[in-house]
Amino acid sequence: MDPKNDISKIATCTSCQVKENKSNYWTAVLFFKHSNGSFIRVPQAPNLNTGTPNGGMTVYYIQTDAKITAFPIGFRMITGNPMLRSESRNGPPKVTSFRCLDADLEDHNIGQPPGGGPDPVGLPSAPCEGVVRSQTYFPQCWDGVNLDSPNHASHVAFAEGPLDAFSGLNFYRGTCPGSHPVRLPMILFETIWNTEPFKDLWPADGSQPFVYSMGDPTGYGHHGDYMFGWEGDALQRVMDRCTEFNGDPTYCKEISVQSSEEINSCVQPSVVDENIEGYLDALPGCNPVQPGPAEATQIPTCDAVSTTKAVHATSTPTADRND
Repeated sequence: MDPKNDISKIATCTSCQVKENKSNYWTAVLFFKHSNGSFIRVPQAPNLNTGTPNGGMTVYYIQTDAKITAFPIGFRMITGNPMLRSESRNGPPKVTSFRCLDADLEDHNIGQPPGGGPDPVGLPSAPCEGVVRSQTYFPQCWDGVNLDSPNHASHVAFAEGPLDAFSGLNFYRGTCPGSHPVRLPMILFETIWNTEPFKDLWPADGSQPFVYSMGDPTGYGHHGDYMFGWEGDALQRVMDRCTEFNGDPTYCKEISVQSSEEINSCVQPSVVDENIEGYLDALPGCNPVQPGPAEATQIPTCDAVSTTKAVHATSTPTADRND
């Protein structure tokens, strides 16, 4: 998509709670691999304080400094590395991570922010009592010039500084490097994967049965994409005036919050005629399971329908659910 395009003016609706937010968010789909070798999508579930959306992720815009600069039109970035199959030693720890929650989303990792404390970077090695929450942090420091970069990552950077002794993170207290001096909102995805229906199907040998859609059974390749699409100066007003970090957008008077019915009515028609429901013989596309520990490799030739017969959508509503 041309970075000159203003997504907020192209989109016909938004599946965010905030009407002014027509940004695009993406993360990989989680599948369960049955002992017979087939795959089935793990359903998503609504997070706390989000109403009754049809799945989706919760997206936080976190102020980590007194002065936050909103993203400009055309801005986009990625976080994580889909090719990883072992823990990365580059950059700050816990850029992506997971947490087990009870079925009612009760959290026993008391007081820890997402990724803090014992949260693993890889997929949980034993069944969770209820659901798995994936946690995806984006860089919050910008070079102030480039809306994008060839790798979609080098124009942004994570804050630098010592790790917090309690959480083991430095996202919330770090300092932007001189090369990337502009402090942006810190984007955090929380995605609730309803793994409870598969708890009794866990393999007898104890092996971890979940796999991401790009063929990652480890979770180390967990990643996300972001394309800015807020209307006008709405995000800047929110960053300046709505500073309470409580996860409930209704308290902020700078925005309009829409109902779950409005959210669920905003649906992007499928652009690929490919079966992704029910038990599948293989993951969609050309994504064989690659367990590592070496980095995964791309399939050199791919004739999957997702790469050869995609149709173009006529509009650009967002693909996320909540802010």
